[in-house]
Parts: sequence; structure tokens; C-alpha cells
Amino acid sequence: MYVCICRQITDNQIKDLCRDGASSMTDLRTRLGVASECGKCGKLAQSIVKEYARSTPFVNAG
Repeated sequence: MYVCICRQITDNQIKDLCRDGASSMTDLRTRLGVASECGKCGKLAQSIVKEYARSTPFVNAG
């Protein structure tokens, strides 16, 4: 589904970016341009990032 109409960015693109380490709106804005035009997609994009973070199990690197 399209999240950002202005930049033609989908939820799958955001999830892929999260898998690659993005964890904030700043990361999304820098890499994809999400919420940099009209800003209406900001809340949905942020909820996708938070949902991805909740669904990813914590891995102890130590």
C-alpha cells in the first residue's frame, strides 16, 4: 500500500528500510524522503516503524 503519495513510497519500502537498520522518522526522511513534502504520511510511516520494532525480537549481541 502507498504510504507517501508525494514520493510514491510503499509500506514494503519502509519495512525493507527498517530491516536494513532504519529506526526513526529521521532515517526514513533521509533515505526515502518520507514526510518531506506535504507531511500527511508522517503518522502512518512512524506507526510502521514502531510496529516493525515491536515485531522484531531483541537479539543479545553480547
